[in-house]
Amino acid sequence: MAANAPQPSEVEIRPYQHRDAEAFRTLNEEWIVRYFHLEPKDQQVLGDPETYILKPGGAILMAIADGTAAGCCALQFMSDQVYEVSKMAVSPRYQGRGIGKQLLLATIEEGRRLGARRLYIETNDILTPAVTLYTACGFRPVPADRLKPSPFARANVHLELWLAS
Repeated sequence: MAANAPQPSEVEIRPYQHRDAEAFRTLNEEWIVRYFHLEPKDQQVLGDPETYILKPGGAILMAIADGTAAGCCALQFMSDQVYEVSKMAVSPRYQGRGIGKQLLLATIEEGRRLGARRLYIETNDILTPAVTLYTACGFRPVPADRLKPSPFARANVHLELWLAS
């Protein structure tokens, strides 16, 4: 956490709006290029989240702090009652203030609202704070016999959360 980072007075978690497209892309590109590189699937989804996330039945939540897009998280429809938690990002300027946890908890609730029974996450073990957050919120490793190939070379951690019906 940066010592000079502003302390947001209040964080609003709200659904994505068309005007959020640039912030959604920027927030995600920022962390991806810091640790990895943009892969074709990233470019596709970040270039048109309305087509690749919203239209198939997914959702995007935005965290707004002090009038600024401080973070985001998406739910991508995978199959009947299964959604992938993806494209979660919090601006470095706002990290360390619990915004990621607020976003993740709101995303889990949105998954329930959409009728999900299972939420799935792909990440990388280098992203220790993210993996710690996911496991603290109840996500557990996917058994090896149920793993499917990922479109992301960086994905080496696969977690899931089963939701009560």
